[in-house]
Amino acid sequence: MSGFLPKSRTARRRLLLVAAIGPVLAVAAGLTLWGLSDSISFFYTPSQAEAAQPPAGRSIQLGGLVQPGSVTKHPDGRVEFVVADQTATDRVVYQGDLPDLFREGQGIVATGAYRPDGVFEARQVLAKHDERYMPREVEKALKAQGEWRGDGATPAYAAPETPSAE
Repeated sequence: MSGFLPKSRTARRRLLLVAAIGPVLAVAAGLTLWGLSDSISFFYTPSQAEAAQPPAGRSIQLGGLVQPGSVTKHPDGRVEFVVADQTATDRVVYQGDLPDLFREGQGIVATGAYRPDGVFEARQVLAKHDERYMPREVEKALKAQGEWRGDGATPAYAAPETPSAE
């Protein structure tokens, strides 16, 4: 065994110090990552959430466009609406006041969790702040789906229904 240790006394001390500190640092890093795991919030569009199936109760961010005609405000302060992307929709329930800039057909990011019944219960809703702004996560997801409208135009699935002239 002595063939593996360095011959220099100073080198042996350094090796012993590294051997003692290395595992302590590894345990500290592991505990830090484990402790932070609850504060990590993944971002999904409705179709990404459908594919990933995040477990009920796990905190995530859900982003997309508020589907026109889907907003329902209840007397108790509860608001229900549908968030859509190109291929999927999710029903969102939020208790509280919505941001002033919240509108149908606009991009939002809601932080919350899915309930066991599949409805997304939001703790916070963020809305865009001007006609061309889109939350970064929503913009990236829409670009990946080929549905990004850089000029601020509303995608067809989020456009309000126009009555046909008869």
